[in-house]
Amino acid sequence: MQEKQLSFSRLSDIYGFRLITRNDADCYRALGCIHQRWRAVPGRFKDYISQPKSNGYRSIHTTVSGRDGKRVEVQIRTRQMHEVNEAGVAAHWAYRDGVRTQNPFAVDPGEWIANLTERFGEEDHDEFLEHVKLEMYSDQVFCFTPNGDVIQLPKGATPIDFAYAIHSRLGHSCVGAKVDGIRVPLWTRLKNGQSVEIIAASGQRPQATWLDIVVTGRAKAAIRKALRDEDRDRFIRLGSELVRVAFEHVGRKVTDKALRTAARTMAISDTDELLARIGSAEIAGQEVIAALYPELASRPQDDIDMKAAVAGLEADQEFTRAPCCSPLPGERIVGITYRGKGVVIHAIDCPVLADFEDSPQRWIDLHWRQGQHPAAYSTSLSLTICHDAGVLGRICTLIGLQGANISDLEFIDRKPDFYRLRVEVELRDHEHLHALMTALDAESDVAQVARIRDANARLQ
Repeated sequence: MQEKQLSFSRLSDIYGFRLITRNDADCYRALGCIHQRWRAVPGRFKDYISQPKSNGYRSIHTTVSGRDGKRVEVQIRTRQMHEVNEAGVAAHWAYRDGVRTQNPFAVDPGEWIANLTERFGEEDHDEFLEHVKLEMYSDQVFCFTPNGDVIQLPKGATPIDFAYAIHSRLGHSCVGAKVDGIRVPLWTRLKNGQSVEIIAASGQRPQATWLDIVVTGRAKAAIRKALRDEDRDRFIRLGSELVRVAFEHVGRKVTDKALRTAARTMAISDTDELLARIGSAEIAGQEVIAALYPELASRPQDDIDMKAAVAGLEADQEFTRAPCCSPLPGERIVGITYRGKGVVIHAIDCPVLADFEDSPQRWIDLHWRQGQHPAAYSTSLSLTICHDAGVLGRICTLIGLQGANISDLEFIDRKPDFYRLRVEVELRDHEHLHALMTALDAESDVAQVARIRDANARLQ
């Protein structure tokens, strides 16, 4: 009475009746019968079935003049509407006679939780919690599509929220909207019972300003994801240009295989991620060059005499590299004494060492000295290359540019499309070998590169 500023005599709901019908059509039939029998009070008719309240309330309210002019309020609704009005919007989600009944104006807890679960992996956890709170504690409005479908939205929602509630693709391509047949701005706040038509265009993309307009968590998450994807595409294009310039600066040509090799070397999932990081300035183009061609980033070190390259030997002891594993400086090694041959050094993982397990007195703990070793330690590589004009020349040139010398080359197998060959190269150390193999693996004409270790090879 105080809120509506009414006197006691003007109250119309002291006497009230509630009619429960089977369906919506019966509600309007009952209304017609009541208005035919009693005179309706002007201004006291409300149709909450065609235009539900924001909390999901649906019913027909009318006030008529009864006996002695007393006003009587009549509420007309279906059983389904009554349960929602009395027990809340989740009242219907129960099983009756083994059948689950659905109300388009009620909240489906299962669907709501499924939507939350779908967005949980796409959003930052703080953003996710913020959106859940917004949706849990907001009033609802119910709007209609041009086909008459009901779309449930929080209070304050815009046509953009409406579009994303239907489908993310429609939201992304939204350029305008019509509300009740009238063109409105996208920031218009929708009201209960309005009919909304979304105008879409194929070339439209979500705008960053939309984040300040929309109110639903679904719309915010979809817009953020689209903006991130768009930024990623831009970073990939920028990264491609930056890495091209970096390769040209050192006289190399960037290829897809080179980028895949760099990504694998730098423990990055794929080339797109590598380019995106370069474009966003997380990784410099020079770091990619260093991963493929470490020679360009090598630091000067003290020169090591090849005769004194191994530490742990006696002054008069000489060493020989075992041909079975051809250990290189930088690799873990162990010495085995041979009568009349001095000390033969093996890589610690050489399978030949198993032959000396019963002779521990012949083992010597050794290690390579730190410093710049000469490129004089031979190692064999197996290469599979394309059978094409100029390929072998380019491979040999690449090996020379890496600071390695080819001391022997042998064709192992010749096929119409590929050649397999054994190349013996002279290197400084294990890092030099890794750099050479990485550079070869990055070449598009090289199908396979591997180090050869022959356990059957023995000292002569």
